[in-house]
Amino acid sequence: MTDPHDETETPATDEPAGETPAQKALRLKKAKLDARPKPPRGGRFQREQAAGVTPGANRPWTHK
Repeated sequence: MTDPHDETETPATDEPAGETPAQKALRLKKAKLDARPKPPRGGRFQREQAAGVTPGANRPWTHK
């Protein structure tokens, strides 16, 4: 029979061996950021953002 308190087995975790606390924190932070919902790709908003602002659009009084 197996002893339920047998500590010879290593727990099943996804932590790499020899990981420092800073590396662990960075790995967890990246995982949390990757899990966030992503904005939709494509569409009018992305086209407008990629086009940028036309020069002078923020100063319409300078154009006649």
